[in-house]
Amino acid sequence: MDLILALKAIIMGLVEGFTEFLPISSTGHLILAGSLLDFTKDVSKEVMGVFEIAIQAGAILAVCWEYRARIASVLGSLTTKCSSRMFVLNLAIAFIPLAVLGLKLGKNIKAMLFNPVAVATAFIIGGIIILLVERRARNNPVAVRIHTVEDMSPLDALKVGCAQAFALIPGTSRSGSTIIGGMLLGLSRKAATEFSFFLAIPTLLAATVYSLYKARDILSVAHVPLFGLGTVAAFISAFLCVRWLLRYISTHDFTFFAWYRIVFGLLVLASAHYGWVVWAE
Repeated sequence: MDLILALKAIIMGLVEGFTEFLPISSTGHLILAGSLLDFTKDVSKEVMGVFEIAIQAGAILAVCWEYRARIASVLGSLTTKCSSRMFVLNLAIAFIPLAVLGLKLGKNIKAMLFNPVAVATAFIIGGIIILLVERRARNNPVAVRIHTVEDMSPLDALKVGCAQAFALIPGTSRSGSTIIGGMLLGLSRKAATEFSFFLAIPTLLAATVYSLYKARDILSVAHVPLFGLGTVAAFISAFLCVRWLLRYISTHDFTFFAWYRIVFGLLVLASAHYGWVVWAE
């Protein structure tokens, strides 16, 4: 693997880690970054698709490390604590909608929407939705009835899982869908954010394992350094991002991210329209 390809892998990993848990769409940013870096010049489109999913393992490990004591406590008390069993059950329930719809619609969505212009449009629409939700929260706040993830019922988990399913649309944001959806359902900002973190573990793990299994015939030992660099970079950046976001939400809402999505989306559309950047499909 040459130096240029290694740098591209690291950049893609950093993009994945910094965007996975923010409401700005990691998939959308990876599509745009891969297009801008002309990643398919160095690897096939098929390998690139697997790479973009596989490096999510770094983000998963970052969450597991940040919450290692809590995860160990839950796993260690599954046979003795009802609350631990309910927590795991809620994660399983919330995972189902995205898994089912992803298997049924994933191929069609990739064929139609995995391109920079579609992603930019989703960025803008998602930003507008966040602005509307935050305005509603200020003017007509929803009563917070769930302050911790342990207070969630299976029905709450199912509703958040349905919100997460919107993330199948590239540019929508998995974390944005779950956090904003959770807040609309009465979760506190902290509870919605933490549940989004925990829900990422089975969601991203399943996506990574499934993608690697499907691509087993096109991957080889030669791809290990590429995937390894991307995963390590994703772990480091995701770990920093998770810690920063937990501090940020204690005193801020998501309005900044909404405006970021809108401005960034408009820039991508303008650059595509006027030819400032030649975005690859």
